[in-house]
Amino acid sequence: MTRVVAIVLAGAAVLAAAPAVAGSHVATRKPQKKKVEVFDNYYNPKKLTVNLKSRITWDWSEDSADVHDVKLISAPKGFKKFQTEPGSAGFSYSKTLTKPGTYKFICTFHEEDGMRMTIVVRHAS
Repeated sequence: MTRVVAIVLAGAAVLAAAPAVAGSHVATRKPQKKKVEVFDNYYNPKKLTVNLKSRITWDWSEDSADVHDVKLISAPKGFKKFQTEPGSAGFSYSKTLTKPGTYKFICTFHEEDGMRMTIVVRHAS
């Protein structure tokens, strides 16, 4: 009888520890490097979903004749808003997004033309 009790207790201990072991192997999403192309009067892509701490690079198309900028108009609390200097063909700008949530951007020169974009940053896991 003592042996049966010992086996049952050992099995219960293994089952009790199982969720803790399983939880320690949760995969985290790795930061990404994503490119947004800046064309005349639109960003491509217009919507983007990335992992936490991903680095976004806005590249002005060689075909872009107009001047554009990227202005962050809304972001998760604690993320400092920014605006790039005006740029045209060949210009680029990079930023790492360090807070989960939704980021909204406009081109201040072409906002009325609908030059906007949204980036959603997912939590790390």
